[in-house]
Amino acid sequence: MDVKISAKDVKELRDISGAGMMDCKKALTEAGGNIEEAIAILRKKGQKLSAKRADRDAKEGAVIALTSANRNNGIIVRLSCETDFVGKGEAFIALATSIGEVALKNLPESLEALLALPYDAEMNVGDKVTEQVGVFGEKVEVKAYEKVITAAGEGQVLPYIHMGNRAAVLVALNLEGPDYVEAGKNVAMQVAAMKPLALNKDSIDPTVIEKEMEINMDQARQLGKPEAMLERIASGKMNKFFKENTLMAQVYVKDGSMTIESYLQSGHKDLTVTEFKHVALG
Repeated sequence: MDVKISAKDVKELRDISGAGMMDCKKALTEAGGNIEEAIAILRKKGQKLSAKRADRDAKEGAVIALTSANRNNGIIVRLSCETDFVGKGEAFIALATSIGEVALKNLPESLEALLALPYDAEMNVGDKVTEQVGVFGEKVEVKAYEKVITAAGEGQVLPYIHMGNRAAVLVALNLEGPDYVEAGKNVAMQVAAMKPLALNKDSIDPTVIEKEMEINMDQARQLGKPEAMLERIASGKMNKFFKENTLMAQVYVKDGSMTIESYLQSGHKDLTVTEFKHVALG
């Protein structure tokens, strides 16, 4: 016997799942009008769609940065999808934010640990993301997760979200208090704009330095410089590399007369950045 599916039931399922009206009606019809079974059907649809789209590129989406009320902790979550149309939508940004809130509350050690955390009473974060593949009709995945933690009394974390959720930054300062919030946010904007590789010279991956030295030496060699001078020439070029690619040595974009280090010290002689994280789409 055919079960009559009411518009009220369809709306209720849509409100619960976020799926389209026709998808909700089909799921309810298949479930014989049982909303709980219809929810399970929609989830399975999401899982099947997720598997079909596993090889699709998900380079669009939304990047969220959140900090705790006391600014001791901060997280970044990148939720990815296939098109900017979906990524810019309110529902997608709300989903990314809600996953960020789970991350901020629990501060998991890894992306895998975040996906295993409860999203609500019914499913974990990973299952929720899979479910939403069916809702959005695109590949959806949590592509990146970062966190910054400072101990109470030992600094604060400031967030910055760049270009309509296309990138996000966390900057940790060594000093607490509202007097340094603006400086922290300005430095976070610097990170988003200038994309430094590391905090300072000492924190750059040695393999990156080695590769740059090899490139510099090869360029000098091609210009006919003597072999005995190649390393010294390459080292001189590395000074420019460090100024361009380490945050504290970069020229401050809002005032070309200062580096980031001197900008911070102009506010307080001891003010500095202890850590930063930068996540962007692409």
